[in-house]
Amino acid sequence: QVQLVESGGGLVQGGGSLRLSCAASISIFSIEVMAWYRQAPEKQRELVAGISRGGTTNSADSVKGRFTISRDNAKNMVYLQMNSLKPEDTAVYYCNAIVPTGRYWGQGTQVTVSS
Repeated sequence: QVQLVESGGGLVQGGGSLRLSCAASISIFSIEVMAWYRQAPEKQRELVAGISRGGTTNSADSVKGRFTISRDNAKNMVYLQMNSLKPEDTAVYYCNAIVPTGRYWGQGTQVTVSS
């Protein structure tokens, strides 16, 4: 069982920045992949960015150059730095962890970007 707790969401003006944090209940060395997903109203959940245990990252084309995923192994934390935010980034953002026994989700944090 892996518990994930997100924080850092909120309301921000377009062009602004936010940093989301995800705290894992186990050592992230045990987690194969950690990722951020988002789900906007009436839309499917989509991958935003992911980072492997080895540090390889990937991100959606829509956020490339604006969002950066990173990890702090000592603190069992994963972050999503979001810059140049746009109204279309408005969504609930979820932390996700893949381990050999399954896949786990956090409860989500709301990000709202005003125009």
